[in-house]
Amino acid sequence: MRAIVFRDYGGPDVLELSERPEPEYGGDEVLIRVAAASVNPIDARLRAGEMKWMLPGGFPRIPGYDVAGTVVAAGDRTDFRPGERVVAFLDHLYGGAYAELAVCSADSMIPLRDGVPFDEAAAIPLAASTALQSLRDHGKMESGDRVLINGASGGVGAFAVQIAAAYGATVTAVAGGDNEQFVRDLGAAEFLDYKQSDFTQSDQKWDVIFDAAGKSSFEQAKAVLTEDGRYVTTEPSLKNAAVSLLSWPRDQQSKVMLAQSRAEDLTELMRLYDAGQLKVTIARRFPLAEAAAAHRMLENDSFRGKIVLTVEEAAA
Repeated sequence: MRAIVFRDYGGPDVLELSERPEPEYGGDEVLIRVAAASVNPIDARLRAGEMKWMLPGGFPRIPGYDVAGTVVAAGDRTDFRPGERVVAFLDHLYGGAYAELAVCSADSMIPLRDGVPFDEAAAIPLAASTALQSLRDHGKMESGDRVLINGASGGVGAFAVQIAAAYGATVTAVAGGDNEQFVRDLGAAEFLDYKQSDFTQSDQKWDVIFDAAGKSSFEQAKAVLTEDGRYVTTEPSLKNAAVSLLSWPRDQQSKVMLAQSRAEDLTELMRLYDAGQLKVTIARRFPLAEAAAAHRMLENDSFRGKIVLTVEEAAA
């Protein structure tokens, strides 16, 4: 099969199109013909070696965790059948989505109804699961909470605004000024332009602060948290992990977010999608062979929503 690989850490140019063996699958796994895969910041960070303390070695690697496509074959301990449309959040540590074929455990994927475009489905798993788990599980968000989303126009942030609004929270979105209408259309009730003001210096307070951009810190944000407020960040650094442990006994808590691949969360996200409460914004589509260009856009350009790789048309 064709796949994008990198053989050592480095910039986007280490990504190359290569022929690789088809992945093997076991009794509780499914082999998927990939129609689309999305590009996430974690892909670039792993490629650059920023997180090699978490996932050392293992070359050559195929990046990516988000897949939409059709089942080629399934293990005898699964309920999936060849030809079935699916969306998956790959549960393999090193990924494997930027390829013509990918393998996923059956409990990390769900059937995809007819009519949902593969590219939109592929944009959902990791980013929207990160948003959902950050707000609901780590942030303990409840209806009526005041929730601030920092980085509200990005891939995770745009999903977080919509999920918080769908769950009955009052959302303050932080993004660049030219994204105000975009995030308000997603459900934000209030808007802060990060170029004009620093939310950590505000006289307001929030029950949940979700830093989807990874640009602030608990120490900076705790002054604008309510007495039992929760701070969640997508920044998986050793320092932030330590702060999470140290703040655990306090009323105010900090949590570092690393999304878990769970079928039940994909089901909830697709429920919101089908209800019109979770819209997918695709900034740009790249063919698989142009993954390096997609990573350059991810790292260097300002854009709204998600970047998606299109692989090939899978059977409907």
